[in-house]
Order: sequence, then C-alpha cells, then structure tokens
Amino acid sequence: MSSVKLLIPFYTTYGTNHAMAEHAAEVAREAGADVRLRRFAETAPDEVVNGQDAWKAQLEKMQDIPVVTTDDMEWADAYLLSAPTRYGSVPSQVQAFIDTLGPLWQKGALADKVASAMTSTSTAHGGRESTLLGLYVTFMHWGAVIVAPGYTDEVMFELGTPYGASANAGEATDTVKKVVAHQTRRVIDMAGRISG
Repeated sequence: MSSVKLLIPFYTTYGTNHAMAEHAAEVAREAGADVRLRRFAETAPDEVVNGQDAWKAQLEKMQDIPVVTTDDMEWADAYLLSAPTRYGSVPSQVQAFIDTLGPLWQKGALADKVASAMTSTSTAHGGRESTLLGLYVTFMHWGAVIVAPGYTDEVMFELGTPYGASANAGEATDTVKKVVAHQTRRVIDMAGRISG
C-alpha cells in the first residue's frame, strides 16, 4: 500500500500554529506519510505586518515554506489544517484560500478525503470550538470525511476537547504536542483505511 499523502496547510501570525503544524509534519513523516507542509498566503497589508515586529519576524521565518495551492489540495489524501481563531472563526487569509476551491469542489476533487483541524486562541475560551466546528462544516460541503480526535486517547482528557488540538497563543505545550501527535496519527490511519 502506498503511503498516505497528507497536506498540512497552516496560517500563523506569531508562530503557534506554525509550531503545531511542524510537529504534525514530523509525526506524520515518522508514521510513513508523504507530507506537504504549506502556509496560507499572507494577505494583510505590508504596512500592517511590518508595523508589528513579531508578525514580520514570523513571516520572514516562513519564507522557505511554499504557499498552499489548489494542486496541493488535489494531490492530498488527507488534510490537517491549522489556523488561529479570529472572532470565533478562521482568519481571512484561510477563508480567502477556501473561497478559491469552488472548481475543485464542483468536480468532486475534495470529496472522500480525510479532513481534520487544529487551532489556537489568545484565551482558553476564545472561540476554539466554533472555529473548528466551522471548518468541519466547510469539510462537510466538500464531501470530506471528518476525523476529529474525539476522546480516543487518554491525552484528550488532559486537553479537554474532542474537536481538535488547540492551544493558547504562544503555548504549544507538551500536552498540546501529544494531542497533535495523536490527531495526526489518527488522520493518517483513517486516510489509509479509506484510500487503501
């Protein structure tokens, strides 16, 4: 059986979701998956990004990571998306890319692929669940197979959410990393069952 092709697209402003996505990529490669780590294009005006040193530094740090494309979406067997919460939903940079996927959706190119998501917020109750559930609604429209981590491992009880790995901004703790690892392995396992 060929290895699962896993796309990990992420958006980050200050690095939390980058760290989560990098950890997921590492775990996935160790599990034998063919991984593409991609970032969502930055659409904020240069003057806004350059006006915040930490944001500017993070963007510079990621310049070697390719921007996600529709070709990446078509290539993958599974998606593990990571993005922070903005007012209870994904950032506009993520939504702007999702809004380009109509042609792939119309021809069924996003259907029957495993999809899961991770997020971060500034505060513990800053909209994590609504962000993940909102993404899962999008995945349903695609006809994707949603694979949330659920309470399928003891570590999920430590983090306290069945929807997906989530962290406080700047705090990709050991527990968060364990959840990311569990969620990644679950996505790969389920994608292998579906595509195998």
